[in-house]
Amino acid sequence: MTEKLDDIVAKYEEIMRSLAEPDIANDNERFRSLMKEQSSLAPIVDAYTKYKEDITNIDENKELLDDEKDPDMREMIKEDIATLKGEADHLKETIRILLLPKDPNDTKNVIVEIRSGAGGDEAALFASEVYRMYVHYAESNGWKVETMDAEEIGIGGMKYVSFMVNGSGAYSKLKYESGVHRVQRVPETESGGRIHTSTVTVAVMPEAQEVDVELNMEDCRFDVFRASGNGGQCVNTTDSAVRLTHIPTGIVISCQDEKSQIKNKDKALKVLRAKLYDLEMQKAHDKEASLRRSQVGTGDRSEKIRTYNFPGGRVTDHRINMTLYKLDKILDGDIEELIDGCISYDQAKKLAAMEN
Repeated sequence: MTEKLDDIVAKYEEIMRSLAEPDIANDNERFRSLMKEQSSLAPIVDAYTKYKEDITNIDENKELLDDEKDPDMREMIKEDIATLKGEADHLKETIRILLLPKDPNDTKNVIVEIRSGAGGDEAALFASEVYRMYVHYAESNGWKVETMDAEEIGIGGMKYVSFMVNGSGAYSKLKYESGVHRVQRVPETESGGRIHTSTVTVAVMPEAQEVDVELNMEDCRFDVFRASGNGGQCVNTTDSAVRLTHIPTGIVISCQDEKSQIKNKDKALKVLRAKLYDLEMQKAHDKEASLRRSQVGTGDRSEKIRTYNFPGGRVTDHRINMTLYKLDKILDGDIEELIDGCISYDQAKKLAAMEN
């Protein structure tokens, strides 16, 4: 590992020298490329530099300990060595995690789709709660949410909603939310007090750029229609809503959030690119059975990942065996602990795979 880290430091220093060249600012593309690479290597270099400093200090303290006769001073030196060893061990583990292969999609924006599943109106109501959960979580991270399309029911539920989350690192966190979310509670319409189980399916897809997906516009059919909405929502009086059909795959996307037909068309194309890119990712993962088994959140969309139990006030993530007794806070967007648990589990699995 030391040889690999020394190579990374050498590469980092080479990039820093290139960035200091007088003419680099005139080449925007190269400058951006170097800055991106520098940003990705900096955490590794910083951790490795500090780790080497700790090892040097440990060795120096051991030499002092050999020469020191005073009992109090020897005790202080031993405490310093123990502290430095603990810090060095932590930095070593941090470096191992930083050296794990990076997901190239982690820096991308995401498109999220939520669909009500088993449970009828109760599932639609829960879908709207899950949607609000993600909106609040995005806002807490300073990310921007843009609604693409929604199919609402009169009692405040949603059969379907799609939205884009724009923000640095959005995919790196939200990718763990893909799968089936199950709710257990007594519906308001249930006179007998029986607990019902309903489900919603969440799909999280990285936003795809034109270079990521080859899209032939001749394969796309656009239809326009008049947008509509429930519960006092503004209803357009022009045919601004867009329905996009991708003929080869049969994917159909509707966008009516914008009053401009051009903007809705642009949003529909973004969703289509994300779906086509997601299909390619799924095909690639299917070829790597071991990769799919080791992944958390980006694998099988039919996997039941989480249960929200209202009578017990608890939320359980079945992938990592984590149960939190703060249902209200989680539905209000406080899902960081669940996501961090998935990240830690994912990293541990990948580290174990590297060592085998």
